[in-house]
Amino acid sequence: MSNFLQYAGLFLLGVLAGEELIVRYGLHPALSRLDEHAHLLARQALVRRLRVVVPIVMLPAAALAAAVLVVVDGPGLALRWAAVVTMAAFLLLSFLGTVPINIKVDGWRADAPPPGWQEVVRHWARIDVLRSTAATAAFLFAILAQAS
Repeated sequence: MSNFLQYAGLFLLGVLAGEELIVRYGLHPALSRLDEHAHLLARQALVRRLRVVVPIVMLPAAALAAAVLVVVDGPGLALRWAAVVTMAAFLLLSFLGTVPINIKVDGWRADAPPPGWQEVVRHWARIDVLRSTAATAAFLFAILAQAS
């Protein structure tokens, strides 16, 4: 059973890390090259899609990382803890950082964005660098724990 939990968790952490890296370093730089109206429409479309897709991966990934920490013993304990801590950081950065901003952005009118909207987007991006790094680190720690 512990092998199944480890591999299932590893799979989901990998999917999450990949999704986060593509969004952070693929999609959002491309958005920044669009004109204001198209940028906001695309950002809102991503928010609406990813607010469904990402929780389907991130919540089970976090739960499995915690389950592996409890169920698996032996070498790699510090790395399993590191995976859980970085997943907790990812969740906090999401729920306290990017999610509230995404909710705000989803309510904007793309043809008449609020003053200072670009600074809100830059703030989101700074948080998202930390989020994507945390997701990637959790995956790396889980791989290293599995290998130990």
